[in-house]
Amino acid sequence: MGTVLTRPSPDDTNVETFSLIWLDATVNTSPENIQSQEILRESIDQLKTFDNGDECIKYIEYLSANDRIILISSGSLGRSIVPRIHELRQIFSIYIYCMNKEANEQWTKKFIKVIKTLILLFIIDFFLCSRSKVFLLF
Repeated sequence: MGTVLTRPSPDDTNVETFSLIWLDATVNTSPENIQSQEILRESIDQLKTFDNGDECIKYIEYLSANDRIILISSGSLGRSIVPRIHELRQIFSIYIYCMNKEANEQWTKKFIKVIKTLILLFIIDFFLCSRSKVFLLF
């Protein structure tokens, strides 16, 4: 006699959703940022952009506690948003991109979820070149 297999209910699964959020005052206006978005969207299904820190926070707080966010933020907006969102369960990791790496490394030291302060091009390369590794590690 055979065994009857049933599909697990949604409550039985432990699948987390990862989304990439990009916060920058010029994320949707700078030609360089728009081109970077196009490159990222080729490999990443869930990319959400914000040019306002408060709107970004509202969106993150609205998400399910089971969702996981990887945040890319400019240094200037990161300074104001990271202290306000760092403890949220939805935040998995944070990458700060900037022109003044040393200054931003100082304030980010106290936030464990801030992984790196990098130049934007390095972040895009990181996500594109090691996409399979990144999402398998999460």
